[in-house]
Amino acid sequence: MTTMTTETTPVRFDTKIAVVLREDLPTWQRLNVTAFLVSGLGSELPEVIGEPYADADGTAYLPMFRQPVLVFEGTKETLTAAHTRALSRALPRAVFTSDLFATGNDRDNRAAVRAVPKDQLDLVGLAVYGPRNAVDKVLKGARMHP
Repeated sequence: MTTMTTETTPVRFDTKIAVVLREDLPTWQRLNVTAFLVSGLGSELPEVIGEPYADADGTAYLPMFRQPVLVFEGTKETLTAAHTRALSRALPRAVFTSDLFATGNDRDNRAAVRAVPKDQLDLVGLAVYGPRNAVDKVLKGARMHP
């Protein structure tokens, strides 16, 4: 729920959108993984999407998330623990595994994840959405991305 008293009062969200990336990824992979992960949240959780944009000339632009996406990093173990905590709290989540770097399409991506049990996924990224305190607990051990 968003708390807002006037149009000039800052908006504070009771929810959090967060991505945690494995710290050993090259920059291009970090960016790619982040983009893929958050697309899953936006497509399944309409409440995270704000209103469409328009410039002063009336040119229309697509809506974006209504709140910031916080990006974190951590070790392989940190991602595994975060994944376990996200599952135990039943928070909406998206995963990106190392296997997805070798595929070239959505069908093969889904097959690569489907082929591995959840406790054996080689996670390189995880996106999660939910109440701020629950997301904070999921991300324990991760640090803000530099």
